[in-house]
Amino acid sequence: MFDRLKRSFVLVGASAQVLRQDKHLLLFPIISAVAMLLVLAAFALPLFGLASIDGLSEGGAYSAAFLFYVVQYFVIFYFNTALVGAVMIRLDGGSPSLKDGLAIANGRIGTILGYAVIAATVGVILRAIQERVGFIGRFIAGLLGAGWAVATFLVVPVIATGAHGATGAISESTALLKRTWGENVAGQVGLNVAFSLLYFLLIAGGVGLTLLIATTGAAPVLYLLLAIVVVLAALGCVLMHATLSGIYSAVLYRYAVGGSDAPGFDQSALASAFQQKS
Repeated sequence: MFDRLKRSFVLVGASAQVLRQDKHLLLFPIISAVAMLLVLAAFALPLFGLASIDGLSEGGAYSAAFLFYVVQYFVIFYFNTALVGAVMIRLDGGSPSLKDGLAIANGRIGTILGYAVIAATVGVILRAIQERVGFIGRFIAGLLGAGWAVATFLVVPVIATGAHGATGAISESTALLKRTWGENVAGQVGLNVAFSLLYFLLIAGGVGLTLLIATTGAAPVLYLLLAIVVVLAALGCVLMHATLSGIYSAVLYRYAVGGSDAPGFDQSALASAFQQKS
């Protein structure tokens, strides 16, 4: 288990190395976030016109939720596939561009849509469990959701390779999980904990500075400037987190399939990670 934890840290470090080499990879989650806001607006505005979603029947509400999930997941998986595809190019020693990543995603649109439908179906089922079974249902749905997230963590890299369709990608991701469960869980948890700490420090720092400003009797404009700085810093952390998570999935996939030949990396740094799996 210690070896798995050690490898996960090495792989996270390798992911950060990719981001340092290709900072423009941050563009993928930025564009994805903008597209998701447009999707949210496209669904929210009609609902405002109906005054409330309560005006829909139960079946209509679930249908609307399902359609929203499909479109939302499609956007997320499309840009994640583009990001991972670009990372794969880097792992092969190339110099990926935004266009290269998008071209890979464009070539996988059918599979991405199929996986979005499957993920949306899972999402609606989990939501129904949460709403119908109360606290126990929320607990069960939380466990199922966490299991689904871990089991499908490598679906996008599998899709990016173009070797499988939507259901085949899920099966392949699940099979790879058996070989990399320690690195999978440790890497995801490690990234989440690290960025949660950053978010906490941002909030604590913002509150501390606010209290300090309050004692000086400074102009209200300083509060606004502080709020803008904190929000921008938080958004930067969110984008960094999303990008590193996508890169990590690509690196973990390469590790899982035994891809020790990765010209985009410092081979000596990865020697302990890309070894015979125990």
